[in-house]
Amino acid sequence: MYETMYEVSLTVTPAWCYGTEVMDTHPTMPKAVWGFNGTERPGAVYLAAALAGYAQKGLPTFGIYGHEVQDAGDTDIHDDVKEKILRFVKSALAVAQMNGKSYLSLGYSSMGIVGSMVDSNFFQDYLGIRTEFVDQTELLRRIDEEIYDKDEFEKALKWTKNNCEEGKDYNNEHYKADQKRKDYEWETVVKMTLIIRDLMIGNPKLKEMGYGEEALGRNAIISGFQGQRQWTDYMPNGDFPEAILNSSFDWNGIRQAFMVATENDSLNGVSMLFGHLLTNTAQIFSDVRTYWSPESVKRVSGKELKGKAENGIIHLINSGSTTLDATAQQKNEAGKPAMKPFWDITENEAQKCLDNTKWPQAVKEYFRGGGYSSQFKTDGEMPVTMCRINLVKGVGPVLQIAEGWTAVIDPEIHKILDERTNPTWPTTWFAPRLNNNGAFKDVYSVMANWGANHGAISYGHIGADLITLASMLRIPVNMHNVNEENIFRPASWSAFGSDKEGQDYRACKAYGSLYGFK
Repeated sequence: MYETMYEVSLTVTPAWCYGTEVMDTHPTMPKAVWGFNGTERPGAVYLAAALAGYAQKGLPTFGIYGHEVQDAGDTDIHDDVKEKILRFVKSALAVAQMNGKSYLSLGYSSMGIVGSMVDSNFFQDYLGIRTEFVDQTELLRRIDEEIYDKDEFEKALKWTKNNCEEGKDYNNEHYKADQKRKDYEWETVVKMTLIIRDLMIGNPKLKEMGYGEEALGRNAIISGFQGQRQWTDYMPNGDFPEAILNSSFDWNGIRQAFMVATENDSLNGVSMLFGHLLTNTAQIFSDVRTYWSPESVKRVSGKELKGKAENGIIHLINSGSTTLDATAQQKNEAGKPAMKPFWDITENEAQKCLDNTKWPQAVKEYFRGGGYSSQFKTDGEMPVTMCRINLVKGVGPVLQIAEGWTAVIDPEIHKILDERTNPTWPTTWFAPRLNNNGAFKDVYSVMANWGANHGAISYGHIGADLITLASMLRIPVNMHNVNEENIFRPASWSAFGSDKEGQDYRACKAYGSLYGFK
């Protein structure tokens, strides 16, 4: 067994070294070699020799070679080298942070969604993540036996009443709850939030209460909550706990977002995790619900789409689990809408996210047990990247990537389109960037080629980073709209053919999963 190492290997040299005698040969540690491009000393020669050695030994390694020749004493790092170093390090640190953690499956299969049939071998072999399975009755036990911090519950409930405004009740009169039932549902969803968090990361307060085992948590870097339908036919749904945990703030203030997958869709959860580890931002979990062509929008609304939406839009919507950061109330240095790392979010921005969210009663046709779904629209144009891991028999995991923007559309168009689905849920209008090629020749083709019902959406155009990360994990990319000059994979990929996509598939198959030890 190899010891788990939360490290990356980045070697730099301006001179010759005895390649196979000095190079790192740890089988799972991500590695890169920067060969300084100078003529006084043969750094580039060492780079080529080391990469040849790594290729022969079957250890994929990234090669970094600057475009311009530098003088021996030049300590500047040119922009092209900086870009590669940062892309490598960000991705390698994501690999390291996943290794040794767990995926916490709360419940199991939801409504026949294959992503919620958690594949333990995929998590272990490709990500170094073990799977932990906890039945949803554990939430009931902790609610019934009051295994949560009661002081924090009172604080959380007060904060919720002050900051989470109840929205319009869209239920028919027959299904509408009285105030006593609504109060019970609010109390229950707040308790669920505390309990899911405690199950993921533990809580020393529980040990003080005499629950030593429960205090430990599951060392979970990510979790998924089955919910539908066994839980939601009987109990308030998981929309509030998922939305709050997925956000960068709660009753304790601003904090790092948790990753909690709706309907226990573990593959979309992993996709969220990739985006989070690369950007340190909260992630949007959505149904990839509907493609709206400009013609269809004109037909049902009488109005035309404009701006980023002019070629059509994809309706991203899900039952309340989307991070509140997606309200687009945070601002970057240029004053434009953004989703920021938690340490850059101000108290005022967090409050604006809350103020722009309402919480209608869950629609009882979907959720017999009630609950509260977040209701907002992403009210700002932001660069975003949607991605999704899918498992394909005979191939293994594959990654899809679509860079684009959140689109701001006419409020009347939004209202008409939104109310055709479920107005109690949060909406993001997505306009992918087109390039007249394959799946990105038009917006319809993006929707038609998407491999599952869910997508994970991250702030920023991070497709190139996702491609680098996927190559480290030996996961091929089957759909993306990233410019070819920005694709950065291990040097040995070039030995697997001339086309980038074919190289990727063949190399990933030859090397096998990162932790599979072929």
